[in-house]
Amino acid sequence: MNRIWSSIVGKLWGTILLLVSFVLFIVTVLILEFLQDFHLEQAESSLTQQAQSIIRIFEDHDEELISTNIVKDILAEHTNLIIAASPNEIRMTHQEGQNQEEVQRRILSDPVLASTFVSEKEEMKEMMLPSLEDGNQMESYIVLASPLESDNSAHGAVFIYQSLDVIHQTTKQTTNIVFLSAFIAFVLTTFFAFFLSTKITSPLRKMREAAFELAKGNFETKVPAGQNDEMGQLATAFNQMGRQLKHHLEVIHQEKEQLSNILTSMTDAVVTFNRDMTILLSNPQAEKIMQKWFLKGGTESKHPIPAEIYHMLDHVMTFEEGIEDELEIIGSYYFVSISPLYSRDSIRGAVVVLRDMTEQHKLEKLRSDFIANVSHELRTPISMLQGYSEAIMDDVVEDEVERKEIIKIIYEESQRMGRLVTDLLDLARLESGHMRLYTSSQDVVPVVDRIVHKFQQRAKEEQIELTFVSEAEDQLMAELDEDRIEQVLTNLIDNAIRHTPEEGNVTVRVEKDKLFAKVSVIDTGSGIPEEDLPYVFERFYKADKARTRGKGGTGLGLAIAKKIIESHQGTITVDSEVNSGTHFAFYLPLKNV
Repeated sequence: MNRIWSSIVGKLWGTILLLVSFVLFIVTVLILEFLQDFHLEQAESSLTQQAQSIIRIFEDHDEELISTNIVKDILAEHTNLIIAASPNEIRMTHQEGQNQEEVQRRILSDPVLASTFVSEKEEMKEMMLPSLEDGNQMESYIVLASPLESDNSAHGAVFIYQSLDVIHQTTKQTTNIVFLSAFIAFVLTTFFAFFLSTKITSPLRKMREAAFELAKGNFETKVPAGQNDEMGQLATAFNQMGRQLKHHLEVIHQEKEQLSNILTSMTDAVVTFNRDMTILLSNPQAEKIMQKWFLKGGTESKHPIPAEIYHMLDHVMTFEEGIEDELEIIGSYYFVSISPLYSRDSIRGAVVVLRDMTEQHKLEKLRSDFIANVSHELRTPISMLQGYSEAIMDDVVEDEVERKEIIKIIYEESQRMGRLVTDLLDLARLESGHMRLYTSSQDVVPVVDRIVHKFQQRAKEEQIELTFVSEAEDQLMAELDEDRIEQVLTNLIDNAIRHTPEEGNVTVRVEKDKLFAKVSVIDTGSGIPEEDLPYVFERFYKADKARTRGKGGTGLGLAIAKKIIESHQGTITVDSEVNSGTHFAFYLPLKNV
């Protein structure tokens, strides 16, 4: 029921019914009042006409019996008659029912009506008299007293009276007819109100359903617009609104997707902050950096970003101006740019752009270290070349044997400089990708066996046992550049022999490790300190610089070896323990595995 009254149909229906009911009530009251007055006037008029007719009959006929018979014939139904010469002398009566004498006595004794005998004036009065049908009840009567004249002298009075119940019954019947008409009008009004409301609200209900569908995201929903009235225009406008809404949402979605793709593809980290410095949006690069901060010390902070950036944010929010700076945060370097975001005239947040400058700093340090290392490596041989050359030019050396020794030193140092330059060129080509690999499908075992065989004589001279072990049951076919793999193995085996004391062992092993061919070079030499292991593949890094220099190393061999193996889509590792030995291993992907 509440649902009906809360709907537009119920409200329209209730409004129309209330209006019609009010109008019908007023009209019914007025009609009933009018009918009651009308029936009363009609009764009074009828009684007056009958009284005048009776008087004329008595005036026209001398015989009272004839006049009486005529009077009885012309009296209307439910009309009673008393003709009296005086209050105590009744000439004629015509009454039906009980209590006739009591009714006559009260009428004739009434002062107003009795004055007709002497005043010769008609009197009309409503009186409460005993009922002629039920002696125990009183009824309302209308009584007309009219003087009866004969031979121009007062000869009595005519009293005609009628019960008002007859008038009331007529009024009641009329009232019933009026109420029946009102009920029929009420029913018809209800029907037409529902019909009208339905015709009006049916398009509205369809629009409501369509609006719910739009709210669910179904923008293909349309409302029939077959009418040419306001409802049809409203349906047309609704359909246009749905199309426009779909278009705008598609545009917003495209712009949002485009912005998301731009943020995702950016190499810089982007974080958007609200006015209260809460994070609204961040791209994957920013999430990685914040996760890195959290793992390196952010667990103790209440904020997901370092305090330095929050201080910069506070400055931007307070002074509403952008700021740029380079910060060192937890061992990394970042270029930070913060710009305010506005909503009309007020600042609503800020966007932070972070660029990780750690790699640039590292490259800058490597560049400066590279220059220092190259200068350091070249200074000694250049000084020796310059010094021994001046000694020969100044004829300081007179002994031929000593002269040849100096010339030999000059030659060895020039060779050392040549090796250094060659290694630098090779490393530069590998890092720039300009060195071409001439790969072919080969079995790894014979290649390694051939290279190990070359070092057998040198190992005997150094009194070191060099062993080759193959644990592969089948061929280990891989795409490799044999010359470059030989360069890697030469460097690893040469380092192992140089750093292994006499009576030591150097083992070269080939085996299959899942999808890779694993080549290991294991020695029993002095080993590498644990703190130096992460840096052995960097350029010019030497765990024992003095010892390496004495044995002709440049510090570039392992860096070149790592680049060559990575060019073959492989990896190289090292494991070592001081005074126990070192284990180098590189992995080459197998073919068709």
